[in-house]
Formats: sequence, structure tokens, C-alpha cells
Amino acid sequence: MQRLWSKFSPVFRRFLISYLIVLLIPQVAGYASYKASIEVAKSSSIENSLSSLNLGKEIIERHLVEVEAFTKQLAINQDLYRLIADPKPLDSNNVYGLGRMQRSLSMYSSTNDYLSNFFIYIRNYNAIITPNTVYYRPEHYYAENRLEGWTFEEWEEAVLKKPHLNELMPLKKYRREIRDSVFVETPAITFLQSIPLNSFNNPQAMIGVLIDEDHMGSLLQNIVDQYGGWALVADREGSLILSRGIDESEARRYIGAPAGENGEVSPTEDGRLLMSIRSDLNGWTYMAGIPEHALMTKADRIKQVTITFTLAALVIGLLIGLLLAYRHSAPIHSLLSVFREQNHASREKINNEYDFLAGNIAALIANNKLLESSLNDQLPLLRDAFIKRLLTGDFYTMRELEAASGQTGVPLRGERGRAGILILSGYGSADSEEIIQELSVARLIVRQAFSRLDHDVLVTDWGSDQIAFVHPLGEEPIDDMNDHMEAALLELMDSVYRQHRLSITIGLGSPYDAWNDVADSFNEAQQALEYAIHTGAFGMIRFKDMMKATELYYYPIESEQRMLNMLKAGELEEASRLLDQLFSRNFEERELSYEMTQQFVMELRGTFLKLAEQKIFHDESLTDHIKHQITAVSTTDGVSQLRDRFGRLVHDICTDIRKKRKDMSAETVGEIIRYIHERYSDAELTLYRLAEHIGKPEKYISQLFKEHTGKNPSDYVELVRIGKAVELLQQNHLTIDEIAAQVGYNSAHSFRRAFKRVRGVSPSAFRQMAE
Repeated sequence: MQRLWSKFSPVFRRFLISYLIVLLIPQVAGYASYKASIEVAKSSSIENSLSSLNLGKEIIERHLVEVEAFTKQLAINQDLYRLIADPKPLDSNNVYGLGRMQRSLSMYSSTNDYLSNFFIYIRNYNAIITPNTVYYRPEHYYAENRLEGWTFEEWEEAVLKKPHLNELMPLKKYRREIRDSVFVETPAITFLQSIPLNSFNNPQAMIGVLIDEDHMGSLLQNIVDQYGGWALVADREGSLILSRGIDESEARRYIGAPAGENGEVSPTEDGRLLMSIRSDLNGWTYMAGIPEHALMTKADRIKQVTITFTLAALVIGLLIGLLLAYRHSAPIHSLLSVFREQNHASREKINNEYDFLAGNIAALIANNKLLESSLNDQLPLLRDAFIKRLLTGDFYTMRELEAASGQTGVPLRGERGRAGILILSGYGSADSEEIIQELSVARLIVRQAFSRLDHDVLVTDWGSDQIAFVHPLGEEPIDDMNDHMEAALLELMDSVYRQHRLSITIGLGSPYDAWNDVADSFNEAQQALEYAIHTGAFGMIRFKDMMKATELYYYPIESEQRMLNMLKAGELEEASRLLDQLFSRNFEERELSYEMTQQFVMELRGTFLKLAEQKIFHDESLTDHIKHQITAVSTTDGVSQLRDRFGRLVHDICTDIRKKRKDMSAETVGEIIRYIHERYSDAELTLYRLAEHIGKPEKYISQLFKEHTGKNPSDYVELVRIGKAVELLQQNHLTIDEIAAQVGYNSAHSFRRAFKRVRGVSPSAFRQMAE
């Protein structure tokens, strides 16, 4: 082994030993990882269980809040209020009133599983109403919904006669008859609320909601299914509400134990972890117990994976160590060979490979510094070339730009900035050596002033009498940074003039948000400077100021949006008026250039094309016609011809939209008429019900129906009902009261008044006349 080891070079041995030492580190880390993984797995499972328990708590509380809201909703029910507040009618049982109230309750039981079984006790009639029936004696209701361990008298005393305010009775089994002589026992809690809501001593009625334990317990079943644990809920007084995965007796033992902190996790004697959460809403306690061995199953799996990966890492790491030791030592051998050949040194003269390499590399570094010094002399030229490429937009990708920046040492600070160009005023053409030298000195003075202004400003000469610059802006609000920059430039202009009597005119472009957009900003700056030279202006000229001084077309985005909205609504008059306004603003109040006229026409064409692409027309073939009309608009047309072409477009579009709206309105009215003829017998057929069926507001339905039929919906309903009543009166086999009920009237009296109002005679007189 020693002989084999000695055959390898010293460099190879040093590399291999280093890799083997590094390879041992993961083994130590693997053991630490295993120990940590147990705690992590345990903590993760506890957090998941707490999350599941807390989620179940939140859902249960949300449902309980819904139950409370339901009782409050019932408390303001007008039918219920009349049964409570109105004096008792001649019919002591008030069959019609109680029956109507029972029918109105039937829809509540289908909206929420928690509301599938509830009752209302009305003291005035000593009756109980459920979604399914009316019990005119509480004994009859209790016979079908008997609570375990209670007699009727105890139940009546505790539930019906006492006032209740959002009260929850603990879990009890109630016995229900599902069919003849077949009973089932279902555990449930009972939510009780007296009404009116502020009747603390003399309630007139009471609402009771029986919440099935299965509906609540299913929300905690995940803890039992996932870990084989258990879960329970107890109220503020320590009464058991529900449990899953645990016997009732054992559950009561845990409830009776001293409670820990909210969210605390503690071990139990039977190898479980006990966690509990208390509700801020009602003071209930939610508890769960998870077997600790269920948590360790995941940790054991992690242990097996860790051991497997550790052994695999040892074998693979050893192979990789041999490969890397060879690969990393081979280049050093090659370098040694090269340097030996250059220095004509033999192997015996090299006592230490690294010292030999260090000496030769030091000589290389010295030579490299000489080369670097030569390159630094060329750096200003490289910087100027980089800035010029940046200003002319020669960089097509950000990667290319960053690479050039790194090579030339030009920093790119931030993303925002502003480009500009200045001209040294007062010099003619550079046709003499003296003027060229003066301009060189002047440019140097200005560039030094820029360096004092901000070190991050990129400056380069742009011709003999011009200097271009790029001024980065910070991350502050753009308006503040623009103001700060312009103030600094004005100060620079004043300083250069006072100290050196140099007059400067500056053109500024718009701010840019990315370095690739510098060329656009610089192009605007050149236009601004050209405008200043053309007009003889001095000082600082902004591109936006130059644009304001030229005649631009008028077509703000707000006008375009208004035009689109008016066309979509079919508002021909308003759309035509807006079109007239646009043409007046652009061709009467302004003298647009040919280019501006072209741009305005293209923008207006674009607006109509946007509308054509949305496919909103009644006749689909009109879309192609509209597009053909739009493309037929030429920028070379005269103003009056353009106005006529766009006017025809507005007329065709609005006419089609109005036709489409009219057809849709007729269809809606037809649907209303069909619905009235189907439901005229329903006494609750009102304008609200019609609007609910159509899915439109009541006011819209009323106006639309009257526009198309000349009648209000309520009048039309009355005509249909009276028409059906006429048919029934002629058949002569139903009484007046029966006919009134069949055609949708709550009472014969209201039917008689309506019939006389429409037909001019009473129903009985009409029958006699028909006979």
C-alpha cells in the first residue's frame, strides 16, 4: 500500500487528502441532520395538526355565526312579527298565518346544513313551526324530537319558558321519528334565541336550531384519519360538544383536567401529544391528541433515507475525489513542464512545485502590469466610444451593454436618467487652428464642470463645438429628480459663463426608464437643440417645450374613450357632436401640418378599428362592411370628405347598435310576458319577482315594459289575472273565493275590487250576465 501510494505525485496526494477530509464533513452533518429531522418532522406534524384543529374551529365558528345571523334574520321577518305582535284573530289557531309562516321557512333549511332542523315557538298561539309542519301543541313536537334524559315538562321549562340570548345547550341526544314507529337518536347541540331580540324578561317567541353533531364533527375528522388521533370540543362550562376518535368517558376526563395555555402542546401518559385551542368567540375549547409514534414514522423514514444517502455519498465521493485529484493535479504538472522548458530547468532542480510556479507567475504579473498601464492610457478613448455607442443606440441587448460597461469601466447607475446635448455659443465655423484650440479648451472646461456637478454623469464630445451627456436620475419621484437636475444644469451654465464667459445652449430629451432607451432620449435632445438653433433661443430647451410650441393634433385619450362608449351605446347624436368637436378643434382652431393631419386621421381610424374588433354588431356581416369603410378612409382626403366618411361610420354603427338593443329589449319583454302568463296564479308575483327572474333592476324592467306595451307590469299582471278569472267565471263550477285564489289574489275582497276596476262590474254580476 505504501509503495502504491508513493507512486502518485505529491500534488495528487495533497489534493486527494483534502478531498477525503471534505468528504468526512457530510458524515458528521448527516448525523446532525438526522437528529434535527426528528424534531422538524415532529414540529411539522404538530403544526399541521394545530392548523387542522384551528381550521375546524374557524369553520365551526363561522357556521355558528351564520346560525346566529339566521336567528336575527328571522327575528325581523314581517310574517313572524305579525304573529307575535298582532292581536289573536277569531281563529285561535290562525291556521292561515301559521301555515304561511311555515311555508316561508321551508327555503331556509336548504341553504345550510346547520339549518336543516330548527323550530320557532310562538307563545301567543302556544304553537311550534318547523320547515316541514306546524305543531299546534308543543307536546306533539317534543314527541317527535325528544331529548335524552328530559321529560316534556323539563324541556318546556328550560327551553320554551325561559328567555335566551344566543344560548347554546350542551350536546344531547335527541330522538326523532323518521317514519312510522321508526326512531333514530342523533347527538346535537341546541342554539336558542328569544325574540324580539331585546326581550330579556318577556319574550314573545323563541327560535331553536338543532345542530347535528356529525356536521360539526366532520370538520375535525382529518386529525383522526391522518394520525389515528382524536379530537373533541367542549363549551365554556366544560360540557362535551362533540368528539371524534375517543370514548365519551375518556373525553370527559380530558375536559376535566387542568387546561394549559392556548395553543400549548403537552405529552400525556398514554404516549400522545395533547394540544388545545380556546375560542375567543364563545369560549369553547378545541382539543386534539396525536400518538407520538405516528410522528416518529416520518422521522424513521428520514433516518433510512439519510443512511442510504450517506453510504452512497461515501462511495460516490471517494470516486469523485480520485477523479478531481487527478484532474486538478494534471494542469499543475502541465504548467510545471511548460515553465521547466522555458527556464531550461530539470526535475531535480525543483524542490517545491508551488514555489517554482509562484516565481514564474510573479514574473508574469509584472509583465501584465506593464501591459495594463498601456491599456489605461487608451481607456479614455474606450469610454468615449462606449458613450457614443450608447447615445446612438448601437447596443441591442442589456447583456451586451453590461459587458461593454464592464470592459470600459463606465458605471451604469440605476435605470432611469435623461440625455442631453449642449452647444458652445459664439463660435463660427471651425476653419482656423486658433478657433479649434479655443473650442478644445472650452469643451475641457465644460467637461470638468460636469464632473464637479455629478461624477456619474457620462460626458463625451459630439463634434467640435458640442458635448453630449447622459445624466442618471435617482430612485426618488421623477418630477423631483427632473427639477433637481435642471436646477443643477442651470447652475452649471451660470457658473461657466461667470468664470469663463462661455455661453451654452442645452437641449434636453425626455426621461428614460431603461438604458436601452438612452438613444431615444438623446434623439429628442438633438431635436430640441436644433429647434433652439433654428429659432435663435438660448439657455435650456426641453423637448416637451419644443413640442408645445408646434401645432399638434387634438385627440386626447379621454375623447377616444368617450367616442367608444357613445358608439357602443348607439348614441348617434352625442357621437356626431363629439366628432364635430374633434374636427373643429383640429381643422378650425389649428393649422395642422400634413404630418399631424395624417397622424390624427390614423388615430381616429384606429378608434373605429378597435370597435370593429370587439364584435358588438347585431349583423355580423356589418363588421366586414365597417372595416372596409375604415380602410377606405385615406389620409389624403380633404377635411370635408374625411368628416363625411367618419360621419357615415358613426351613423352605420349607431343604427346597428340601436337595432340590436331594440331586438334584445323586445326579447326581454317577451320573456316577462311569458313568465307572467306562467306565474299569474302566484300571489307573490310582484315587480321584484319579475326583476329577479330577468336579472335586471326593477326600474329598468318597469320602464322597458311600459315603452313596449304602454302598460306597467303590475297593470298587465292584473289584466292577465282578470282575463283568466273571466274564463273561470264562465265555466260556472267554482266559487268566487276559489277563483280568486286560483288567479293569484290573497283575498276575495281584493279580487272583487280588481275585477270591478277592470271590467266595470262585480264578478257575480258578470257571471249572471254571462249566464
